[in-house]
Amino acid sequence: MNWIALGAWSAFLGVALGAFGAHALRQTISESAKAIYQTAVLYHFVHSFALIAVGWLATNKTTGNLTHPAGLAFTIGIVLFSGSLYLLSVSGARWLGMITPLGGLAFMAGWACLALAAGKAS
Repeated sequence: MNWIALGAWSAFLGVALGAFGAHALRQTISESAKAIYQTAVLYHFVHSFALIAVGWLATNKTTGNLTHPAGLAFTIGIVLFSGSLYLLSVSGARWLGMITPLGGLAFMAGWACLALAAGKAS
């Protein structure tokens, strides 16, 4: 998997969704929904850059097999965490909030894998 390309495309999508939220949704969703949407964009961006870090670290052959699970976990986290918050903010469907913590767990797993891979590289 080309994690750097995936991270770059994910960041591209984060910019597009951030601009959409700032302009198209400005008058259509509540202030609390805007805050939820902004949280989705923030975590989307942070973990897009984490994917780029995974790709960079994967070039170091001493990291073992932990970069791939880190990239998968970050990708799943973006979809579940940010995706559920994007949908929640525009739909108001509160049940989507039950999915969000699963994305948070995926993010934590990704950071743990990345930390272990980086430890092996040093």
